[in-house]
Amino acid sequence: MPATETSEKAPDFVYVAYIAADAQRVWSGLMDHDLTQQYWGRHNVSDWTVGASWKHQRPDGSGIVDIVGEVIEIEPPRKLVVTWAAPKDAEDANKVSRVTYLIEALGPDTRLTITHSDLEAGSDMHLDVTTGWPAVACNLKTLLETGKTLSEDAWPKEEGART
Repeated sequence: MPATETSEKAPDFVYVAYIAADAQRVWSGLMDHDLTQQYWGRHNVSDWTVGASWKHQRPDGSGIVDIVGEVIEIEPPRKLVVTWAAPKDAEDANKVSRVTYLIEALGPDTRLTITHSDLEAGSDMHLDVTTGWPAVACNLKTLLETGKTLSEDAWPKEEGART
């Protein structure tokens, strides 16, 4: 049977980035409406309290939401844990995954560790996550370090959105 029918879970996807910016600036990069638009091409929208919903919404005025979830844990500026699902899958526990962001100050620099767990092995979301997180984290790093994002020319295009 295909993995999507058995709901077999994939190993956690972990990505680590070292960023020449302080921990508070990296935290702001994850939360700030305008910054997320610059490096992710979408807004992260929430009131960022435990139990609050959050969404990953396109900024083009279409109202399209690509990812939804709930804030599970938040410890500014050190840790954020959220659930993660496509809107159509948000009610299916087998298709809801979890993202943990850990921010560790290293003097004036920061280590950002992104762990995406509870992914359904072989699913479209699993593929999107394993190819998307490196691009997103590198673009955040570039924005915080240089004030500019990476060129979008080589980014995969998806229904008018980046990544």
